[in-house]
Amino acid sequence: MYKHLFGPVPSRRLGMSLGVDLVPHKVCSLNCIYCECGATTNLTTERKEYVSFEEIVSELKDFFENNDNPDYITFSGAGEPTLNIHIGKVINYIKTNYSKVPIAVLTNGSLLSKPDVRLELLQADLILPSLDAATENAFKKIDRPSKNLNIANYIQGLIDFRNEFKGTIWLEIMILPGFNDDLENLNLLKKAIKKINPEKVQLNTLDRPGVIDGIRAASRLELQDIIDLWKLNNVEIIASSAIRKDNKSFRKDTENAIMETISRRPCTLEDLEKILGLHINEINKYLDTLDSDNKIDTYRQERGVFYQLKQ
Repeated sequence: MYKHLFGPVPSRRLGMSLGVDLVPHKVCSLNCIYCECGATTNLTTERKEYVSFEEIVSELKDFFENNDNPDYITFSGAGEPTLNIHIGKVINYIKTNYSKVPIAVLTNGSLLSKPDVRLELLQADLILPSLDAATENAFKKIDRPSKNLNIANYIQGLIDFRNEFKGTIWLEIMILPGFNDDLENLNLLKKAIKKINPEKVQLNTLDRPGVIDGIRAASRLELQDIIDLWKLNNVEIIASSAIRKDNKSFRKDTENAIMETISRRPCTLEDLEKILGLHINEINKYLDTLDSDNKIDTYRQERGVFYQLKQ
């Protein structure tokens, strides 16, 4: 069992994806109300060595000595990977030693206004940044950013990165009805999209309970209405997570272990992490599938969101 690598996990967008987690849970520059990994416990834009380069390299060496190549190596986790000052160094190491495996970076995009961050990501093959709002009000309500972030610099950072990056960008936008689906925000998002010019825009919405009550998922019809409003030819609705079951990396034993655990007693994500010894991101993938299959219920208590097997 690795400390900083997880998976390979069944990713609905990236196939069999080996996750690389460069920051502890939950160090992030945003505290998004929809985050399925829970509330941010260290809200910061400070870049430092949260995880050592040597530890990551040691785990990568061991993985590739004992396993087949994954479809992607994905920098993600329960925090913002670009906060680690060694992300560029790790990407360079992978490109030098495992060049046949493409690199994807899942980032909230908030630090792309920093030239050093943009430079460190240039060797990656695919960047998947997020942009949930184009007005300051919606940005603060949804993403609850670190105090020194603002939406104008956020968007400009994405534009600047697009101008420098030769790889592929898939821009993810999380739609939350009542928070960012008003006409003003949607029109400004369209303007931002056209300036960023990503290869894809992927509309997403809430799968399971987020950090706060009072938010709901957008329906497929609501998401399609946004596509019809924008009239852009590169926008898609991200496929249902149930498709993960057809992925070659989907492990029925992992799904069964989660189901058996929550059949005995309701658990939070953190409970499942401790009991099963799996990374939170890996558990989340399987919970998405179980939720899509209508096999689990959720409820919120003081300690967080609990998952239980549907009766």
